Amino acid sequence: MQNYMDLTGKTALVTGASSGIGAATAAVLAELGARVAIGFHNNRNGAEEVCHGIVAAGGKAVALQADMRKPAEVRPLVERASAELGPLDILVNNAGSLVKRYPLRDLTEAGWDEIMDLNLKSAVLCTQAVAPSMIERKTGAIVNVVSIAAHNGGGPGAGPYAASKAALIAMTKAQAKEFAPFGIRVNAISPGVIATPFHEVFSTPEMIANFVKGIPLGRVGKSIECATVIAFLVSDAASYMVGETVEVNGGQLMR
Repeated sequence: MQNYMDLTGKTALVTGASSGIGAATAAVLAELGARVAIGFHNNRNGAEEVCHGIVAAGGKAVALQADMRKPAEVRPLVERASAELGPLDILVNNAGSLVKRYPLRDLTEAGWDEIMDLNLKSAVLCTQAVAPSMIERKTGAIVNVVSIAAHNGGGPGAGPYAASKAALIAMTKAQAKEFAPFGIRVNAISPGVIATPFHEVFSTPEMIANFVKGIPLGRVGKSIECATVIAFLVSDAASYMVGETVEVNGGQLMR
């Protein structure tokens, strides 16, 4: 029986892969046979730990640093990933952050720009850098990591973050239409409340407890539970899925 999840021979770039969902995704893609470039900005130790774990398990990986908000750093990262591992077949745009909880009265122009650049601009720039090679080879799979906040506005002070993720859903659909004729599939995954460093920084235990009250499964999610859905989306098992946003939230939001 054919294994439709097999990624042997594929090369992937996962941004924001030094912890949380990105780190889990890099590990899962490697387990399925892909060579993986681990993109990171500040957390070098985390990225190298993920890389070492993949290599120790018999896989091939490289950790690459870049500020994904800057075109002058994005393109060299993509070029180096391709040079070291081979042309990119898979891109997971995971880099992003809430940055800070901003009630509207406290939101500054600089704060708005920082959130938009990190969550939206970074994904657009990376896709722009990766797409030409995929178009030339007429193959590829791209997954943008958005958020349940894009649908419900997020928790307290998360409005700018929610807006950036909603915009990324729109870009997912636009890119899907643009690239599908070239055999490139673009989809998104929308995590709910996941146990990652994100919530360790931005959510109190009381906030998490309140979130869980609205989750039918009665618990927060795990990074691996997002990573396996991303792996499905980039595999041949999802070969006819284009422009979709898959919700992974334990039933907190059903659409």
